[in-house]
Amino acid sequence: MSWVILTGRKSDLDETATPHKIITNRDYLAHPDLFRGQRPKIINLSSSYAYQSRGYYASLLASSRGHRVIPSVETMIDLSARKLYENALPELEQALNRCRAEIGGSFPSSVSVFFGIGPEKAWERFAKLLFDWFRAPLLEVHIRDGEWATITRIGFRPLSRMSPVEKERFTASLQSYTSRQWRDSRTRVPARYSFATLIDPREELPPSSVASLKHWSRVAARMGVEVEPITKKDLPRLANFDALFIRETTSISNHTYRFARRAEQEGMPVIDDPLSMIRCTNKVYLNELMAANRVAVPPTVMIAGAVDLERAADLLGFPLVLKTPDSSFSRGVKKASNMIELRTLALKWLDDSDLLIAQKFLPTTFDWRIGVLDGTPLFSVRYLMAKKHWQIVNHERQGRPDEGGFRSFRLADTPAEVIDAAVRAARCIGRGLYGVDLKETPEGIFVIEVNDNPNLDHGCEDAGEKDAVWTGLTQWFIDRLER
Repeated sequence: MSWVILTGRKSDLDETATPHKIITNRDYLAHPDLFRGQRPKIINLSSSYAYQSRGYYASLLASSRGHRVIPSVETMIDLSARKLYENALPELEQALNRCRAEIGGSFPSSVSVFFGIGPEKAWERFAKLLFDWFRAPLLEVHIRDGEWATITRIGFRPLSRMSPVEKERFTASLQSYTSRQWRDSRTRVPARYSFATLIDPREELPPSSVASLKHWSRVAARMGVEVEPITKKDLPRLANFDALFIRETTSISNHTYRFARRAEQEGMPVIDDPLSMIRCTNKVYLNELMAANRVAVPPTVMIAGAVDLERAADLLGFPLVLKTPDSSFSRGVKKASNMIELRTLALKWLDDSDLLIAQKFLPTTFDWRIGVLDGTPLFSVRYLMAKKHWQIVNHERQGRPDEGGFRSFRLADTPAEVIDAAVRAARCIGRGLYGVDLKETPEGIFVIEVNDNPNLDHGCEDAGEKDAVWTGLTQWFIDRLER
């Protein structure tokens, strides 16, 4: 994939300053077939991004031509008025003030940030955060210094207003942003696409093992896709990839959400996407969403305070299951056998959460896990309960958590009503990859939860459908890249 730089005038940027193709926004707009059949990354350096200007239309039409572009039209609109970006200011001002000592104790009246890179290393954290919020190549931040420095304006920095020294820094930043050192092998046959897979090598229970991702890499290579593992340190070079598959346990409060959000801002297909993370993370939301869409869930009572405990006990009986809204992998899920246990546990958890969920206990020896991708079933597994425990993972055991076994199934051999419930539940969330947990009981099929970050391991989840699981996953990304 090539980089193409758009300028307002041919003379705005010295052609010898970069190895990438430079054309004017006028030429780009006038020749829609110029890059037909290609997917260039467009860096739009137009002198104006005002509504209906050439700079605005260049980014707008880049999207329709299937080209990835920064800044996007959305970013242009975000920065067109302070009220549209003021929600970003508290976090940015906090980062700004944290770097005060490193930059010498006082702030200049303005600072320019090129591709998330500040004028000095001391600005690094703030500059990266600014680029996280606003994916624009040239940004200028106006600052009012004081005991607490405040940001008075964020805007675009035109090339035409730069001094020679600033242009030199800009071209160095451009080179850093567009460099692809990880693909510098001249002997390697170029792949059609490169996918990043976000992992944490030290995670105790990752959603995919490294061995499984190596297997996916071999399958994807046959489809012209290169898969490269990355870690949380690689956010600055995420734009060098075509797609992102997150294989760390996700949370909207850590870097996984930032990776997902950055990928979306870059126009990259991503699993898990930010909206799915938000929706699946909260069990309160999930429960109401399922109920509103007539997807069967266990009888449930919302716990907003101690006054709700008696009602939960009366409606659900004992034992019952108590969950925190952000519970996952059997964590934050406990069974209460009587009112004393329920009150003790609920009051403890209510210190950290305004809402809890109490559900009827439905004992089974296994949970169905149906993988659903783009609204279509992908794999089928039965997760068995951990030994002498009522959940598939026993975190109460000392040392490493104890996991139950599994039994994989072909989709054709899975009960149709289980598949149907899983697909309907997943479609309520989105069109990405989901793992739907269900209980099969004499009273019917109940959806327990929908996971945005389901386990996917070679020899387990793919044992029923074999490599069709991995080719389907790879094709999901390719389809979105080639739309």
